[in-house]
This record gives sequence, structure tokens and C-alpha cells, in this order.
Amino acid sequence: MRFIATLTICFLLLVLVAQCFSAPVDPNQNTNPYKKWENGPSPEPDFFTIAVWLQNPANAKKYQAAGINTYIGLWEGPTEKQLADLKQAGMKVICRQNEVGLRHLDDPLIIGWMHGDEPDNAQSRGPGKGYGPPILPANIIADYQKIAAADPTRPVLLNLGQGVAWDNWHGRGTRTNHPEDYPEYIKGADIVSFDIYPVVHSKPAVSSKLWYVARGVERLVKWTDGKKPVWNCIECTHINNKNIKPTPHQVRSEVWMSLIHGSVGLIYFVHEWQPKFNESALLSDPQMLAAVTKINRRITSLAPVLNTPTIKTGLDISLDNNDVPVAAMMKKYKNSLYIFAVCMRDSPNQATFTLTNFTGTPNIKVLDENRSLKIQNGTFTDNFQPWDVHLYQIIQ
Repeated sequence: MRFIATLTICFLLLVLVAQCFSAPVDPNQNTNPYKKWENGPSPEPDFFTIAVWLQNPANAKKYQAAGINTYIGLWEGPTEKQLADLKQAGMKVICRQNEVGLRHLDDPLIIGWMHGDEPDNAQSRGPGKGYGPPILPANIIADYQKIAAADPTRPVLLNLGQGVAWDNWHGRGTRTNHPEDYPEYIKGADIVSFDIYPVVHSKPAVSSKLWYVARGVERLVKWTDGKKPVWNCIECTHINNKNIKPTPHQVRSEVWMSLIHGSVGLIYFVHEWQPKFNESALLSDPQMLAAVTKINRRITSLAPVLNTPTIKTGLDISLDNNDVPVAAMMKKYKNSLYIFAVCMRDSPNQATFTLTNFTGTPNIKVLDENRSLKIQNGTFTDNFQPWDVHLYQIIQ
């Protein structure tokens, strides 16, 4: 009898374990990835990282008004004054772990540490001395271990260059066309980011191909096995191209391409060297500043949605033109189903979305467009102009 009872208990335990592993994912679950760090970015479901790269703390309030909540990098810092100015403005920061930073381990102002920028690119040997090879991944991993050992309560950010998305980026020098380096670099960080700026890009292979932004995000998600937060940079100025700068429409498209393909943090690059140097060029461009502010406010309002699991099944998309992809992401939050979709090419298309096992109202609200659509038998159709973004809310 004791033997039979033991077998029965073992069987019941196996059933319970199987049920745990097969239990469906709660679509309202908060998947915000920062819970493991006591002093990292906020793990609250209504927080989404919207950052700006290497800006003067004196402008922190202006960036806050534009919906930006984090500074990434401090020029030749952090210094005590930089941190004091950011604290006064209530702006969080991710910065180098120097002596000043280490004196602020108990300060919630600092929410992360960072490596030097773009170690995967060829490194300058000094003025007039040309370039050497990229920093070895092994060195990045060793530096990461030192940073994490000094402060395990904050994540370490690594921002990589455009080789993440474009294998033929010659700026990698001797490591051009070696994408196998990146899974190694990623071992040296908790949060991984990259930058590529297709609108202002000088090379025809990349120029105006906004989808390179999505490609880089998708690759980082793959290389991290989806186990580390992926962020990415967004262009919004001339940078080095005096003749071209992104339009608000293109910036919005790059932002939503990023989110749809798995980015959980955005970093606006706002410097400009052409037609003249301007560190904070976004703040000098009223039209772009208004557009970025609107984009950021929408993302912030949708943060609880974005921080829920992406629903991987149950949505099919058919296209009038298969050469013009439309990418989409589906989320569920409270009593609404959300579909975020973007046209991935500089051409129009019509997309038909089909939801399997759909139950809900026949009306779809298209956010930020003052229009609605009808859904019949789980199917609806919409038109996309080049680089269009449509954000659908279906109340269930």
C-alpha cells in the first residue's frame, strides 16, 4: 500500500508540474524587464524608457517636456555638477562608472552604467594616426564584469554601431562583415542597444531604407535569445547630412518599427554637425520637437500595453503587394486588443488583418487618426501609404 501511495503522489506531482508549464501566458502580465535590478530603470508597468543621447543637463527640463525620461551618457562625466543639475530636474541617467559615479551608489538618480560607445567599430589611434581594430569582445566582457562587481544593483548598457544591422559597414575596419562578433559583444552587457540612421545615411546601400532600423533590433533580439532588453537609437536631425533630415513621418515610422520588432527602449540622437554644429538640434527644430513630443506621449500612454507579452499567434496578414511588407505586433491589455502595424517600404500597400477566434465589437479605433474601421468575422482591411503606422484598438 505504501508503494502505491508513493506512486500516486509522484503522479500527482508530475501532473501539477505539467500544468504549470502548459499554463497559458497571462496577456495582462507586466513583462517590464528591469525587476532584477534594485536601482535600475523603473519596473512599473507604466514606465517605458525614452532617452536622449549625450546631452547637457541644463536642457533636462526641456527634454522632459518632450516626453523624455532618461539621459544616456554625460560628456566627460559624470561630474558632481552634472548629477546635481539632473537631480534638480528630476531626470534619470545612465552614465560611465567613474569615481564620481561610484560616490553615488545610493543615489536613485543613476539607473545604470555604460560602456564606451560603439566598441565594435574601428578605434581611433589618435589625431592623424588612423584607425586600429575594434575593441575585442573579450575586453568588453572583462570590463562588464568589473562594472557589475562594483555595483550589481544596476544594469550595464552597451551601445553598438551600425554593423548590427549592416554587415558591410566599413567602419568596422578589419572586422567588416563579421556579424558573428555580436553575440560575443552581447555577453558583456545587461541592456544592448545600437544605432543606424538610414534617412541621412551617405551610402546607397542603406540610404532611405528605414527598415535597417527594424533589422538591427530583430537581430539583437535573436542574438540575445530574447533574454536581455534591447534598445535602439532614432535619428531626428541632419546629423552629418546638410541636404537631408528625417521627416516627422519617417521618425514615427522608425520608432514603431523598432517597437514592433522588439525594442523596449528608445534613444533619440539629437546632435547635428551639418550645416553647423548643434548639440541639441532637436530643441531648435519646432516642427520635429512637436512631432517627437507627440510620439513620446503616445508611447507613454501605451506603456502598460507595451509592457505586456506579445501575442504570437492568432493574427494573419495578407497583402495586395507582397513586395511591400507590413509588420505588426498584437497585445492584449484589460478589455482591449491592440494591433500596432507599420509599412516597411517606401511604397503604398493594402493589408487585410484576420483574427482567429475573434470576439468583440465590430468597431476598431485607429489611435491618433480620428477614424475607425469595421471588423467582420474577425477580418478588417486598411490602406498604408509609404512608411505609414497604424495603431488599432479593439475593445472586447
